[in-house]
Amino acid sequence: MRELREMRLALVSTTLSLLFLVSNGVVTSRFLQRISHGSNFLTTDELWFNQTLDHFSPLDHRKFQQRYYEFNDYFRLPDGPIFLKICGESSCDGIANDYIGVLAKKFGAAVVSLEHRYYGKSSPFKSLRTENLKYLSSKQALSDLAVFRQYYQESLNVKVNRSNVENPWFFFGVSYSGALSAWFRLKFPHLTCGSLASSAVVLAVYNFIEFDHQIGDSAGAECKAALQEVNGLVEQRLALDGYAVKSLFGAANLKIDGDFLYLLADAAAIAFQYGNPDRLCSTLVQAKKDGEDLVVADNAFATYVKGYYLGSFGTNVETYNQQHLKRTNSAGDTSDRLWWFQVCTEVAYFQVAPSDDSVRSSKIDTKYHLDLCKNVFGEGIYPDVDATNIYYGGTKISGSKIIFTNGSQDPWRHASKQTSTEDMPSFLISCHNCGHGTDLRGCPQVPLNLEGDAKNCSSPDAVHKVRQQIIDHIDLWLSQCQATGRSYM
Repeated sequence: MRELREMRLALVSTTLSLLFLVSNGVVTSRFLQRISHGSNFLTTDELWFNQTLDHFSPLDHRKFQQRYYEFNDYFRLPDGPIFLKICGESSCDGIANDYIGVLAKKFGAAVVSLEHRYYGKSSPFKSLRTENLKYLSSKQALSDLAVFRQYYQESLNVKVNRSNVENPWFFFGVSYSGALSAWFRLKFPHLTCGSLASSAVVLAVYNFIEFDHQIGDSAGAECKAALQEVNGLVEQRLALDGYAVKSLFGAANLKIDGDFLYLLADAAAIAFQYGNPDRLCSTLVQAKKDGEDLVVADNAFATYVKGYYLGSFGTNVETYNQQHLKRTNSAGDTSDRLWWFQVCTEVAYFQVAPSDDSVRSSKIDTKYHLDLCKNVFGEGIYPDVDATNIYYGGTKISGSKIIFTNGSQDPWRHASKQTSTEDMPSFLISCHNCGHGTDLRGCPQVPLNLEGDAKNCSSPDAVHKVRQQIIDHIDLWLSQCQATGRSYM
């Protein structure tokens, strides 16, 4: 009798699972096929729902179509947890197969992911002129997540023929979406059991000189000196023949010198931010030792920028072109304009050169950033970082059940919460190539390592220890939710 009862239960569970997967456009075999071919995504099947345009106006009832994804292969029906992976400041083209997939399998969780309003295919307007961007903010995005979470929970209840039942939810994000993950738990604690805020930039910073300081520290004395020599040489040659210098880097179309210098600064920073320090420093330091020209010599800086940053890493020079940023057509990749609008109105993160010992050009100063905001978006656009930090708390965020993680070489960690407080642990993953989102992405952080494989981190053990802390906290907080029969604690 016991065996028959177990068989019946298994059959019911299997039937419910198949109904749920088919009704949501997810076919298990296709996932297995994608994995066998080394896919970067758990799913790329698009789903849509109607989102409110303005959550803060009782009179505005306009809606727009917002894109989302779901992956249910590991979901333990009907009461398994739901992991919401927040998409950030770029087009969201699927659910990446990073460490969240491993966690979902461990906890029997469904994974859903919502595209950020305005980005990718979730734009409310065909024109992205400045007046149409008034609804692009972190506050509106958080309310999007709350509405979507309720929509998805209710949809699940209908599919399994129940009502007024809540699954335990847990939120995840990296970088800006990491901040959203923390802020969601802060503002909507009744809608999630907890949040993982990976490399979460919760502190809005006007002049972010700490960013450049960290690049110098991560580079080490020799590489830092080489980068500073590169800046000196480039600035000298810009004054003599700007077009020729920019052409060396494949950036002749950047008419504004500050835009070009910003590209060079980012090209250097990205090596440390995303776990590829040796790709930049090994050849540059050797060229300096050999007395070669650090700009034009083989394997010197121009070669690195063109071959790696604009090549295999995949950056488009147009990202730095203010004429490109002024484009208001919503067709194509609009992420650059959209993120700069958020920078210029909410968070700043102006990566200015420190007054001394800077790794980046001194011409990248506050005025450069303010001029860009004015040139691209018009008069009256200014980042009110004080208001942002008052609203969310900055690094003094007063939340609970939020895990903060950072990589030791990541310059963005200085805008994150790096000290542990009660109910909000903070972990630093220390290694030579531990950068932005190492806990979920492994090393290097770009390109994607399937399942966030940490084997190429200089200290895989450091990553594994923090991941175990993440697992322990998720397990604890989910169990506390389930014990109370609520989706939050």
